[in-house]
Amino acid sequence: MADIYFWPLGQKVIPFGMKIVRQTTTAQGKTKLRSSTAGTRSKLRRKSQHSISEQYQKKKSSRRKTVFLCFKSNHQEDGGPKESGKLILKTPKGTRDYNPLEMAIRRTVFKTITDVFHMHGAVEIETPAFELKEILTGKYGEDSKLIYDLEDQGGEKLSLRYDLTVPFARYIAMNKITSIKRFHIARVYRRDNPAMTRGRYREFYQCDFDIAGDYDPMLPDAECVQLVHQVLSKLDLGDFTIKVNHRKILDGLFGACGVPAEKFRTTCSAVDKLDKTPWEDVRKEMVDDKGLDPNVADLIGEYVKLSGGEELIEKLQADERLKDSEDVQAGLKDMCFLYEYCKLLNCEENLRFEMGLARGLDYYTGVIYEATLQTGQSGKEGSVGSVAGGGRYDDLVGMFDPKKKIIPCVGLSFGIERLFAIHERKNKEVKIRATNTEVYVAAATKGMIQERLKLLAELHGNDIKAESSYKTNPKFLNQLQYAEENGIPWVIVIGESEVNEGVVKLRETATRKEETIKRDQLIQTIKTRL
Repeated sequence: MADIYFWPLGQKVIPFGMKIVRQTTTAQGKTKLRSSTAGTRSKLRRKSQHSISEQYQKKKSSRRKTVFLCFKSNHQEDGGPKESGKLILKTPKGTRDYNPLEMAIRRTVFKTITDVFHMHGAVEIETPAFELKEILTGKYGEDSKLIYDLEDQGGEKLSLRYDLTVPFARYIAMNKITSIKRFHIARVYRRDNPAMTRGRYREFYQCDFDIAGDYDPMLPDAECVQLVHQVLSKLDLGDFTIKVNHRKILDGLFGACGVPAEKFRTTCSAVDKLDKTPWEDVRKEMVDDKGLDPNVADLIGEYVKLSGGEELIEKLQADERLKDSEDVQAGLKDMCFLYEYCKLLNCEENLRFEMGLARGLDYYTGVIYEATLQTGQSGKEGSVGSVAGGGRYDDLVGMFDPKKKIIPCVGLSFGIERLFAIHERKNKEVKIRATNTEVYVAAATKGMIQERLKLLAELHGNDIKAESSYKTNPKFLNQLQYAEENGIPWVIVIGESEVNEGVVKLRETATRKEETIKRDQLIQTIKTRL
């Protein structure tokens, strides 16, 4: 039932959409209710307002007492859109359901990513879907406004997790871990402007891989690049590029161009938009919104448009403006190591040094990277954007440690929804099975329910995926049709004659060929065929 609100007598303004209920008590003590909805008709609204005023003036002398109550309207305030009193069934903005076929594709993508994580020796952890608000505050720069805050529950201010990286850093500090290679696959939440066809949601999965510990320079970073290369190669979604840059190079560049130190992060946030915004608009934001000198912005523009490979590293090392910057030279030295190690790991082919890559999150301190696929970057659905990204964040754990102990970390994250969006576009004509059933047990005659259940128990006991009809006497053709429609490769057919002879018929769904198999040889025969 809707919530009831008392509406004071004599009130002149009735909120639009509120249900007005007149409760009338007669001289005989009987109670009557009359209702109307304010705002549905101007005449009704004026009449309601007049009635309130009139009753207020006469309430002392009238034999009948009138009280006005307001019910919460059926509009958005009631927790969801309604029309004519009926709830409109829909998922919240920025979310979606997945049908069985879509889930089959997602399971394939998840398994591919998880297998690569295991191949690199990663262990799995899990953290809560929400954290203390202070854990997440101040870690995401301008993106902090996208965090979902929760209502106070028992005296704690909580927020839904924005990513899996900050909870991981909290986990390391809280458990006093000095080294770990972990992966974590879970949902995260962002109050973003969704674009469903481009894989941008408010609730979505991230698949994270991180290495924490004090190791020699760029070896863990190179492994992360290799892992991205392996996952995207195995998913076979087309050509891809892994863009890399270094936060120290960017900070040194900003300093050399005349950006005040306190504006490094906001300037970095502006540069981060270059992948989807023209330079002219980024420059305008730097000057008008960030307060940079136009000449400084122009100098930055000369560099952030550069991209290449090892030759770009050499060019920047010799640049007159940058050669005296310790940050730039330290970052370029790291990039040399990165390219050397990636060559040895056979993953340098798709690597590209992009000076315009910034990644706007505040916690990055070293190498940063993003992966994009050529498939899905054009067409009427729009660009999907990056499908993986990450970088080094050496100081994040220290923010949570009471003694400010530094635990160097580097990691990456795959956006499963974006990968799935591209997979959908690329494989629209590919037939996908929603079920993993290997054998269907069909009855050729009536009265076979007991024999079918015995066969199911035997198949399941030997780890063979099998199912049968839930009808005691199903039609034979309907059973065969079910197997064909669901792509079940084998059908066991049993009837009275098969029971008497101690055999079954094994039918191959694709060719519709049948052969007779002795009952005691059935399991062995099926296992050799699967």
